[in-house]
Amino acid sequence: MTLLVAKSGNIRPSSAQRTRNDLGFRVWRYSAMPTRRHFLISFVATPIVLPRLGHAAGGSVELPLTANCGDDDDLTPAQTEGPYFTPESPEKKDFASDSPGGERMTLVGYVLTKDCQPVEKALIELWHADETGTYDNSGYKLRGHQFTDAEGKWWFETIVPGLYPGRTRHYHVKVQRPGGNVLTTQLYFADEPDNRRDRIFNADLLLDIKATSDGKFGRYDFIVA
Repeated sequence: MTLLVAKSGNIRPSSAQRTRNDLGFRVWRYSAMPTRRHFLISFVATPIVLPRLGHAAGGSVELPLTANCGDDDDLTPAQTEGPYFTPESPEKKDFASDSPGGERMTLVGYVLTKDCQPVEKALIELWHADETGTYDNSGYKLRGHQFTDAEGKWWFETIVPGLYPGRTRHYHVKVQRPGGNVLTTQLYFADEPDNRRDRIFNADLLLDIKATSDGKFGRYDFIVA
């Protein structure tokens, strides 16, 4: 965050670093790390600007850091469901309260068609292990689903999953646009030591993760048929 102050101003933010821009104005650059809530609000409030959709009010905004749409070969890769899927999960966005001891993670993204159109009311189902690497196989802790909004956006408040033997750190996801096929896949963390040993790890499914003052913020955009 940057605050511009006129040369004659007397504002002295306590947690900022003073510099001067080319016009001689003092520029205060806040060094405090943003929060997950800050990133989420920015994500939700940003007008969607995608290839072939023109420009929204306020100028263009770069969208994907993960998959590229516009290419028939760039559908999000499918992966195995794994042994711990439970059907009929509840509709919810807050997983974090299921595991209050875990490190917080906000997951966000879009669901898009391969020609870059946002998908409204696409199903997003998420399930994963808790911070100890344990799945709830008798209930619905850290399990649930939601539907994308009119711009194809989705988000969950959850935790960073723990590790269990034989796998790297990951989330399980199912995605289905209305009337479309179900995409079953997994999302991964960069720089995990077990990535290179995991037999199904796919670098195309890496989350774009930012550290914040109260946990992590991860982004992935699904491209579906």
